[in-house]
This record gives sequence, structure tokens and C-alpha cells, in this order.
Amino acid sequence: MFNGRDLSIFKLLSTWKTHLVFWLGAIFVGLSSVALTVGSELVSELFRKLHQEYLAYSFFFTPLILTLLAWITFTFFPGSERSGVPQVKASLEPSKAGNDKPLLNFRILIGKLSLSIGGIFAGASVGLGGPAIHIGAALMTYFGRFAHFGPHYLERGLILAGSSAGFAAIFSAPLAGIVFAIEEMGRSLEQKTSGLIITAVIFAGATALILHGQYVFLEDRSTLFPWGKAWLIIPVCGIITGFMGGLFSLILLKGGHFLNTLTFLTPLRIAFICGLLIALLNYLSEGATAGTGYQETKNYLADTHNMSAEYPLMRMLANIATFFIGIPAGIFVPSLSVGAGIGANLAEWIPIAPLSVVILLGMTGYFAGMIQAPLTSFVIIMEMTNSHDLLLPMMATAFIANGTSKLICPLSLYEGLTQRYLNTNDHEQK
Repeated sequence: MFNGRDLSIFKLLSTWKTHLVFWLGAIFVGLSSVALTVGSELVSELFRKLHQEYLAYSFFFTPLILTLLAWITFTFFPGSERSGVPQVKASLEPSKAGNDKPLLNFRILIGKLSLSIGGIFAGASVGLGGPAIHIGAALMTYFGRFAHFGPHYLERGLILAGSSAGFAAIFSAPLAGIVFAIEEMGRSLEQKTSGLIITAVIFAGATALILHGQYVFLEDRSTLFPWGKAWLIIPVCGIITGFMGGLFSLILLKGGHFLNTLTFLTPLRIAFICGLLIALLNYLSEGATAGTGYQETKNYLADTHNMSAEYPLMRMLANIATFFIGIPAGIFVPSLSVGAGIGANLAEWIPIAPLSVVILLGMTGYFAGMIQAPLTSFVIIMEMTNSHDLLLPMMATAFIANGTSKLICPLSLYEGLTQRYLNTNDHEQK
């Protein structure tokens, strides 16, 4: 029998065990985000060299490698496909999700990490945000099971903590990670786990920051937005980027059903055809549509004249093609480069506001229109670009884009994709 003192010590040790597991898991989430980033940088540089020196690499190896990666994904790592955010959201509702294909385990973690980097090597348009979220949730869940946590922590706290920590670490945006957990993943934070989630974000973000540095597009440069007619660009930018973001989401949600009606197209044939399209886009853009899009976004903010007016459309098509291949690949960072390109074009067509400001508004609006999460959109752009002085214009753009997007695509992208994992008879579209 425990006396009162022994019971107090037991509770204290149990509390510290919980905290230590969260903290250790968060550190590993940060390490995985660094591995994703460093690995993507290395293979991206390798792809660019091969693309420049060997034209056949794009038109021969790109579709073949992407088809091979799709086969590996479907055969050995089912559940690791595409972004990973829908899988994490489905795991937050275990009573509705099917259990024949676990969505958060160590096998998924390995597949997500290796195949995302493999997709970049092949020349696909691969973002790291979704994979980092999926890996973070899988890692934290693995640690929780190893420590024999109760179902409440396994079903909610650990998944939310891991996903938000992964988001914060990959983007060096801790506030955006917390907002993302509230707005997109959990819709609310429970008092019992909110402190642990915030702590996990801090530990993961600090680990990534120490090992890899800040992940910022715009450094040490103020962005002034004069009062007057320049503000007319806000509704224009919000409507156009919201329309494009909503159209992108609609294509992803409806396109898969259309492809499934074409019975002669098997998943691997779809992968090969999309690989050919990606190879063509890489050729036309001189490799700019390959990889994460991080460097292209920085190019827009540094010198927009180095980027073509067609780039946003080509990158958008590359994102769509990569999605339908089915390999692990996020869409967050590639979408930022699309938004930057739309903003740059708008600034040239309607020259009433500073170029850098319109680019940032374009990034905010397209991101908000794509995922229909306006709070996350302006917070992440504000943190990644150090543009706190543009808070009100970015907020307005995000909410206008969000409203416009809902007119085009009433069902938000991740809500629609999550339904595939909540229906045991139709888990996924390959």
C-alpha cells in the first residue's frame, strides 16, 4: 500500500517522465528536421548539376526514378504518401480512422524521410513542411508508446506536439507552429497538454536553430507600405491569390477521382506520365521548378528580374504532378514560391505598391487560399520574412484570399484529403 508521501513521489516521477519524453521527442523532431533540410540541400545541388550537364537526366531518369519511388511508396511504405498532414489529422480521430494501415509508426518515419529526399533528387517539386509534420507526429507517438503513455496522450497530446514541433522546426517559426496546431491540426488545445505542446515547439525549434541556423527568406530589411493608393493592391492580391490557391486545392481534391475513372491508367502509369510532365517543366524553367522552391522564393525577394513571369504557373503544375505521383512530398514551401511569383507579376502589372511588399502579400494570400488557414498563413510569412511591420496588410490579404478560396473550393484541402483516411473502404488514392 502507498502512503501519502509515496503517492506524491510517484505522481512527481510520473509528471517528470511525461515532460522528459516530450522534451526528448521534441529534440529528435528538431534533429529530423535538420536531416531533412541538409539532405534536401545536398541532393538538390546534385540534381541541378546533373540537370545542367545531362539533358537526358531530366527526360529519362526523372520519370523512371519517380515511378520507382512511387512503387516503393505504395509497396513498402503505404501511409507515407504525399504531404502527411491528412494522415496526422486522421490519427487525431482514431475512432474513425482505419487501422489496417497505421499512419504513425517508425516505418512511416523512415519512408517519409528517405523518399522525400529521393523525390528532390529525381527533380520533383517537394516541400519539406508536410513531411516534417508527419515525421514529428510519428516520432512523438513512437516515444509515447515506448514510455507506455496512456491513450489520451497517444491520441491527442503527442500527435499535436509532434506535428506542431515539426512545423516550427522546419520553418524556424515557433509561433506559426503553435497557431498551426490550433487552426489546422487540433482546432483547440486542451489545458492538460497545451503547455507540453508549446514546450515541444521550443525544444524542436531550438535544436534546429542551433544545428542549422535560421530559415528566413528576408533578413535585416524593413518593408515599408505607404498609406494611400498602395493599399488598393490588398484586395486585388487577396482575390487573385485566393482564386489561384482555391483552384489548386480543387484540382488536387477532384483530380484524383477523375484519374480513377480512367481505368487504363494504373498508379505507376500515372506516376510515369507525371514524371514526364515534371521533366518538361524542369527543362522549360531551367530547373527552377525542381526541389523545394526555397531558393526561388529568395530569388524573388532579392532580384525578381531573375525569375520568369511563367514561373508561378509552371511551379503550380509541378506541384500538382508531384502530388498525383503519390511520393512523400509537401506543398508548403513550393506554394510560397508560387505566391511570390504571383505577387511579383501583380507588382509589375499594377505598379502602385512596393515590389517586395506585394511579393510578401502574394505569398500570404496564396498560402491562405491553398490551405484555408489564414491565421497560420500570415503568422508564418511574418516570422519567416521578419516583416512584422506588414502585419495588418498581410492579415487583410490572408482573410480576403481565404474567403475567395472558399467560393472556388468550399471544402478545405486538408479536410478533403483527410476524409480518405477516415473511410476504411477508401483509404487513399494512388
